[in-house]
Amino acid sequence: MIMTLAKDDLLLKLGKVIALILQALCVVGGGIFLFLIVFVMLLSQGLLPGPVDANSLPDVTRFPLLSAGIGVTVMANFAAMFVFFGKMRLLIASASQGDPFIPDNARRLNAMAWLLLASQVLTVIVGELRVYGFSLIDPQSKSTLDISPTDLAGFLIVLVLFILARVFRHGAAMREDLEGTV
Repeated sequence: MIMTLAKDDLLLKLGKVIALILQALCVVGGGIFLFLIVFVMLLSQGLLPGPVDANSLPDVTRFPLLSAGIGVTVMANFAAMFVFFGKMRLLIASASQGDPFIPDNARRLNAMAWLLLASQVLTVIVGELRVYGFSLIDPQSKSTLDISPTDLAGFLIVLVLFILARVFRHGAAMREDLEGTV
């Protein structure tokens, strides 16, 4: 007997709302960083008239390409997470319909794992760029990228998602076999 999830499952409804909110925040965050990149580039070139000048943000405008690189990397992270939460919403919608063990969900989980891995790598890149920026601003600083065990949790979740994708793929195959024998 195959059990189906309740269509009115509170956790699934909450997950759907949270994923939608997080997608919206990714759009807002990406937009803010796009604005900041343009602002820094214009400011560093002296193209912004008015009360704001390059002297008001000397560290950022001394290294505009580094600042833009950090901004673009953060925007790429927001884009990856936007797609991640979109896949999560599709996964939740499928589970809400009572049939989560389908090949599409296995593919979604696999894509989510790759997207989260990309996000984790982009986060490390941003950290390294910031450390490099601090060394440019103050060559005497001994700034380093500190990684703690809790920072590795994201990579562990990536592993869990890859494993879940395989479980879902296997579950979908078993279900197809079962339906073929009935």
